Amino acid sequence: MVAFTAIQESNSRVKSTFPSGLVAVFVGGTAGIGAFALKEFAHRAAKPRIYFIGRSQEAADKLLIELKSLNPGGEYIFRKCDTSLMRNIDDLCREIKSKETAINVLFMSQGTLKFGDTTSEGLHYVAAVTYYGRVRFMLNLLPLLRAATGLRRVVSVFAGTFEGPVFPDDWQARSVPMSKSRGHMTSMITMAHLKLAEQAPEVAFVQNYPGAVKTSLLRGDEGFAMQIMAVVFPVLRLMRVFPPVSAQECGERQTYYCTSGMYPAAHSGKGVAGVPLVDGVNVAPGVDGKIGSGVYSVEWDGEGGKRETEKFIREHREAGLVDKLWEHTIGEFERITGEKAV
Repeated sequence: MVAFTAIQESNSRVKSTFPSGLVAVFVGGTAGIGAFALKEFAHRAAKPRIYFIGRSQEAADKLLIELKSLNPGGEYIFRKCDTSLMRNIDDLCREIKSKETAINVLFMSQGTLKFGDTTSEGLHYVAAVTYYGRVRFMLNLLPLLRAATGLRRVVSVFAGTFEGPVFPDDWQARSVPMSKSRGHMTSMITMAHLKLAEQAPEVAFVQNYPGAVKTSLLRGDEGFAMQIMAVVFPVLRLMRVFPPVSAQECGERQTYYCTSGMYPAAHSGKGVAGVPLVDGVNVAPGVDGKIGSGVYSVEWDGEGGKRETEKFIREHREAGLVDKLWEHTIGEFERITGEKAV
């Protein structure tokens, strides 16, 4: 387990490690884990320029006040966007690419428990938000991430280390049992990270599981499943061996995953792109079991290298499912937008 004090010490080194003017994109950054991670990053970095994307202008306006108070030298740009729609993501990415030449961090925490709905683009809503939208951001912004110097990182907050069997005849999980959907979707995100890492070996890709988080679950029209989870989740907390943490502490941990030297670039020849390791903390193993290999699946306690993850990813690779998923994903992007990426 990576001690929380080590995480805090690592975060405190961000300003002295990296130059001013880091550029970051936070998707799902107006509430919960995303908002606290955003605030921690803004507080720790020197004169950052941060794009943050969410659904609520009201929440963004309140957050802007906090951000400017935490770090008046930073620049904070909010864009309202429904990230379940690939065309919306493309428009947003075109805007960012017109203004930036490089991005240091892409942080994504958008999610939903609204099962059953279909977007206007023909995607299962939960898959559109959790998987397709995240991959679309990564693919569109990959050239800018590769162009960055020093820090180049993608962090996807979902259910890292809980990879499981996948259902290649139902990638969108329309008929996958809810008990199997988390493992299915978690594997899909990690498998997409593997394909993107082939194109960008200098970028580190992290999928992390935040654990039990003491935060509001009931937001807007998230559906019946969210109502159930509001009752069930406190019970699940008691059944797990780890303690529930606040959204603020979780946000600090996520910022650590954004910047820590635990996650070096993979075989880029450009050295470790992160804050120097704190004493007692080791470089993390990737999902292939190799130390510092570039694609990571991380538990709530900051540890990777879970054997179940390695097993599932190895099996999926050997069965050709990583390539099959990528072919499906690109096919859906081309069906919807006419382009592999913008």
